[in-house]
Amino acid sequence: MSEAKPGVRPVIPHFSSGPCAKRPGWSLQALTDAALGRSHRSKIGKAKLKRAIDLSREVLQAPADYRIGIVPASDTGAVEMALWSLLGPRPVTMLAWESFGEGWVSDVQKELKLKDVKVLKAPYGELPDLAKVDFATDVVFAWNGTTSGVRVPNADWIKADREGLTICDATSAAFAQKLDWSKLDVVTWSWQKVLGGEAAHGMIALSPRAVARLESHTPAWPLPKIFRMTKGGKLIEGIFKGETINTPSMLCVEDYIVALEWAKSIGGLPALIARSEANAKAVADFNLQKEDFLAVIDGMDMDAAEDIRAPNWTKLDLYCDRVASAVGRLSVRVFGMRENDGLALAHHLGRALQLTNILRDIDEDADIGRLYLPSEELQKAGITSTDPKTVLESPSLWQPCEAVAARALEHFKEADRIMARNPRKVVKAPKIMEEVYRVMLNGMTSRGWSPPRTRVSISPLRLSWIAVQYAII
Repeated sequence: MSEAKPGVRPVIPHFSSGPCAKRPGWSLQALTDAALGRSHRSKIGKAKLKRAIDLSREVLQAPADYRIGIVPASDTGAVEMALWSLLGPRPVTMLAWESFGEGWVSDVQKELKLKDVKVLKAPYGELPDLAKVDFATDVVFAWNGTTSGVRVPNADWIKADREGLTICDATSAAFAQKLDWSKLDVVTWSWQKVLGGEAAHGMIALSPRAVARLESHTPAWPLPKIFRMTKGGKLIEGIFKGETINTPSMLCVEDYIVALEWAKSIGGLPALIARSEANAKAVADFNLQKEDFLAVIDGMDMDAAEDIRAPNWTKLDLYCDRVASAVGRLSVRVFGMRENDGLALAHHLGRALQLTNILRDIDEDADIGRLYLPSEELQKAGITSTDPKTVLESPSLWQPCEAVAARALEHFKEADRIMARNPRKVVKAPKIMEEVYRVMLNGMTSRGWSPPRTRVSISPLRLSWIAVQYAII
């Protein structure tokens, strides 16, 4: 049976591969003026690329003497272009407090193999001591950590009379935060972040000091063609006029131009910053906790770092907490529940939902090498293998599945007790989720666990009935 499509679309249903939301009201119709079927070297192609550069300068309020260019490979390519092209003449200070910053450290130490490198690190979600930065060195940092969301408060910590260059990865800051250009020698960003553009296109802005370094310094290592910004000791000016190094997508170029024009129409950079600050205020207003956001990231990392196979109950519970209960802890604050009951509901309902998902998806998970059934229950059933496909073929598979179902049911019952003593209006959303998932759990228990296992789903009629019961106060 095919699953019913949602009846209501999200307010903003369109996302870039960032994944970041596109502007309000976005549609493909906005791209009808794209220079399709034409070379990026054509007159119209160059004009479009120059337009993207000029609008970037205008919206970001970049100084007139900064060169701005479109470069390959998104922000990653732009940062690496700067590192490979500019570093070497001076010692380097690397600031790292999240994954991308760590990546730049690795590039400088392991790929460029620079010897005089100082690394200032901070725990995930915190900033290093900015007072320790030596501006006699070249300094590499991210203005706003893409994965941690932690940003520098401003550029006051950067010396105006610095001797070295400042290289700033601003991909999650540009168009959302005020950049102090006087303190930044290299600024990089991409299209697929704040403005929700499409991927693979990077931007680099160079101060006169950075240009002087490029024209006076020859790196000790070979430069790939996509990193070369000089020829014969002089800046390749065409790069900064729309004559791109590689072949860009003109459809993506058009999408970026449209986003920039929209930004202008709503009031430019001040309006964009106001939108960003309003989003941040919502987090503050609901007292959403940093550790819960970090827990969600840690949960995704558990899946990304390893193909989970037969974890013990303790590890499985931690996984459920991170990928489900942590989301619940964020949600119940928005719902307006009392602190203690909200946290307890998130604990139990999150685990109940995730354990139900695990049972529902055992075949799909096995196809990608994952097995979330707990090792203790597999051992009780006499199943010694941890190979997902082998486990699912075992005639005693029903035993660990029933054990997980029983654990989920216990959590559902505890969630019910908590919701029963709270006002209906603050628990209607979790109640609807609970009812839907209990129907699925009951369906799987009735179906059994022997192959072939038909995927259990909820009928549109049943879903509508649940919504009518609980959605209307």
